[in-house]
Amino acid sequence: MFAKCIGLISGGDESAYRWESDHLVTWCSLNNLELNALKTVEMVVDFRKNAALPSPLPLCDSPVTTLDSFHFLGSIITQDLKWELNMTKKAQQRMFFLRQLKKFNLPKTMMVHLYTAIESILCSPITVWYAAATAKDKDRLQRDIRSAERVIGCNLPSLQDLFASRTLKQARKIVAKPSHPGHDLSMPLPSGRRLRSLSTKTSRHTNGFFPSAVP
Repeated sequence: MFAKCIGLISGGDESAYRWESDHLVTWCSLNNLELNALKTVEMVVDFRKNAALPSPLPLCDSPVTTLDSFHFLGSIITQDLKWELNMTKKAQQRMFFLRQLKKFNLPKTMMVHLYTAIESILCSPITVWYAAATAKDKDRLQRDIRSAERVIGCNLPSLQDLFASRTLKQARKIVAKPSHPGHDLSMPLPSGRRLRSLSTKTSRHTNGFFPSAVP
């Protein structure tokens, strides 16, 4: 079983965060589940100029290890919420196999089908990291796509097109599912023709999924 617990520490008051942790332990106990403190980690996101780490979080009388980054659903989440680590080299490794298959003179349709294995790597949580990625990282990934175009011999969707199509697909799912936690953030305007734009105060928030999904 994989579980996550997210808490907010505001004004130096850790009571709400501690309550979330205690509530998770209680819920697991009531549902005949046991938390393994040795496999439990904590990551603190703090953008204050004079950031101070909170006191160690105890779990089942054992301290929880604090990390700078961790893997979650195919993404690498870091303390500074930057996404360089998600710019994987696996796409370049898969390109080797695509070039090898080209030597067998496979038809373009089959080569494009095989390219989807590379595209799936490029697009892995692309709706999460693309808006906040640097121009250098985007150019590097776009070069991988251009390399695949030269090998296959046809045009392929650009990185921007992949992001736009998957963002639209994800936004439609959220709008159509009232139980989704982000459903209230995707409310349509009275006209019903477009979604309401979200106001943001920081570039970090502007580069998030919901503000970037609603132009």
